[in-house]
Amino acid sequence: MLRLLGVKPLCVRGLSPLVAALVLVSMLAPMLAPLPAFAQTKRVFIRDAEIETIIRSFAVPLFAAAGLDPSSVSIRLVQDKTLNAFVAGGQNIFIHTGLIIDSEGPDALIGVIAHETGHIEGGHLSRTRSAVNDAGAIQLIGTLLGVVAGAAAGSPQLGQAIIAGGQGAGQRTFMKYSRTQESAADQAAMRLLDATERSANGLVGFLGQLSGQSALSTRLQDPYLQSHPLSSDRISALKHHVGVSENSKKGATEAETLAHARIVAKLYGFIEPLKKVLRRYPESDTSFAARYARAIAYYREPDLTRAVGLIDALIHEAPRDPYLYELKGQMLFEHAQAADALIAYTKAYQLAPDQDLIAVELARVELEMDDPALLDSAIEHFHTAVKLGGASSFVWRQLGIAYGRKGDMGLSALALAEAELRMGQLANAEYQANRAADLLPEGTSAHLQAQDILEAIKAVRQAQVGKK
Repeated sequence: MLRLLGVKPLCVRGLSPLVAALVLVSMLAPMLAPLPAFAQTKRVFIRDAEIETIIRSFAVPLFAAAGLDPSSVSIRLVQDKTLNAFVAGGQNIFIHTGLIIDSEGPDALIGVIAHETGHIEGGHLSRTRSAVNDAGAIQLIGTLLGVVAGAAAGSPQLGQAIIAGGQGAGQRTFMKYSRTQESAADQAAMRLLDATERSANGLVGFLGQLSGQSALSTRLQDPYLQSHPLSSDRISALKHHVGVSENSKKGATEAETLAHARIVAKLYGFIEPLKKVLRRYPESDTSFAARYARAIAYYREPDLTRAVGLIDALIHEAPRDPYLYELKGQMLFEHAQAADALIAYTKAYQLAPDQDLIAVELARVELEMDDPALLDSAIEHFHTAVKLGGASSFVWRQLGIAYGRKGDMGLSALALAEAELRMGQLANAEYQANRAADLLPEGTSAHLQAQDILEAIKAVRQAQVGKK
């Protein structure tokens, strides 16, 4: 299920990532206020379990070859039709959906990820950041932290109001790499692709897509070309590598090609209107990806009967595919068929118990059923999502509701305190944390958690005072 993304918080020495993010939000907010262009161009960060899993399967070998801890590198999806990818906020790779959709195959996408991994490995972002001292830098940091403060609430409207780009100018300035850094990232990409026995043909093809834009005005160029300066020397070096590398004749596997086709189809089905989807994936196209795209497009129309019929046919062909059940659950739940959605989400979770997003959706349906017999299961699945890394304010708020319905007001207050803290609502978080501390038995882990929240709030306020 496509969901708004919460960006991994930046770190400040001596504070937890969450508290550091809130401190930085409070420090930067006054500087962001005078920038009216900041709210003109909106960018939406999305999450999807299937797409993330497939892209990470492409990327993890590259991270390992670069000597990076794969678990410390995040891949974020930006809903934007332009071709772009960039590194920001530490070890975060951001990829526009337009780049994924327009990539000609898995090798092109993998090549771009290899190049961006080269920027992380070479520390190019930190050098670029130290050289930039203008409003553009503030805009980008504000964008990233705005996601932390708002998008985790599960409110697309709130996230879209916070995430913006000042028509992309600040973002491009902040992330613009030098030609030297670009060549170094290319060299790293070639080395990483060789180390993982991959061809660089995909990267050459992608840069070829962009090379024809060099003569266009800046306004018409894709952002990737503007932030990643392209030269004939770079393309020549890559082509030379292709000519001598023993991996150049190796292509993506059939499984990788099908997986790439699926994520392209899924994104296209969710983003584009039905007419465009049917032009790209006509009824005559009976491939798995085409039927997947049409099922999503019909569901959005909405034509639930046709959409569910297509999904059921795909499930019959791939009965152990968790993402098909997840999508079916989403379709049914959003059309007020919660009981049937629960069956679909339960199957998806059984097949993919390590996916935090699926755990959240299952728990959400269980809570919405308003059946006391399902409360314990919903609470368990929300906690599972937290353990798997899905500790958003939305999840904590839903936990607070679930505990409240169960009559456990201490744990309800504790969960609501966590939710308010992640939203930056310090007064509300303090109220709920004090309430939890009064209700929970002293010495328990829950009571200590309430005390930790109060300490976090104190740290944020001290940082705010220090900036005045």
